[in-house]
Amino acid sequence: MINIKKTLFWQFLNLLEYESKEFLITLGNIGKDFIRVIKSMLVLRLDKGALIEQCSRFSVDSLPITLTIVAMTSIIIAMQIAPELAKQGAGNYVGSLSALVMVRELSAIMSGFAIISMIGSSYASEIASMAVTEQISAMKVLKVDPVEYLIVPRFLSGVIMMPFVVVISTFCGLACAAFISNITAEITYLNFISSMWHGLFIKDIFVALLKSSFFGGTIALISCSCGYSTRGGALEVGTSTTKAVVWSFVAIAVWDYIFASIFYL
Repeated sequence: MINIKKTLFWQFLNLLEYESKEFLITLGNIGKDFIRVIKSMLVLRLDKGALIEQCSRFSVDSLPITLTIVAMTSIIIAMQIAPELAKQGAGNYVGSLSALVMVRELSAIMSGFAIISMIGSSYASEIASMAVTEQISAMKVLKVDPVEYLIVPRFLSGVIMMPFVVVISTFCGLACAAFISNITAEITYLNFISSMWHGLFIKDIFVALLKSSFFGGTIALISCSCGYSTRGGALEVGTSTTKAVVWSFVAIAVWDYIFASIFYL
């Protein structure tokens, strides 16, 4: 008689059960930490020095990689759409299309991915290392709230600074797109800028800034929460960092879908 516990189907069910539990536990930890962050903010307990430090880290330190990714992506897109539109006699729409792609989607998404890879993973690994070496427990013994000291400044830095990062990366991306369009399709800079402003609306800019603020807060919260809930040793630090990156990617995709459904459907 076949032992059912050795079959692939049984192993699949066990894996599904384990992953479902991990999903619910992680989601619960993120929600619990978010509530604690909001409580700390409502009573105005905030380390201003830590906030300024994290804001600098979230924006200035992440700008090089963010601008590189956004610039290269915009260059690749412009190389493909500018010559084709020019061939069809639609060169006047290159700036408009580039601006819509950059402002509505590309800049915020690519900036978010870059910050997750650099800042989010760093947040998760730092706090996870503190958790497994009992530094967080020492804070509690000393009557220092770890959430207030570690998570709140990082969360606020994401909410505040992400829109600035997106604005700068958008300008960089559009400048690169205009340059490539001029080279590959002989579209003048004046034509590109005129087309760009005719295709953009205040609503697009407002949605992009609001969405980027949600992205920044979500990245910081998920990364810090995954690190904060780490238990074990060095292996668990790596696992928590990976979890933070994966969850942040998924969360950004979900937020992007929500904003698109609300404002553009």
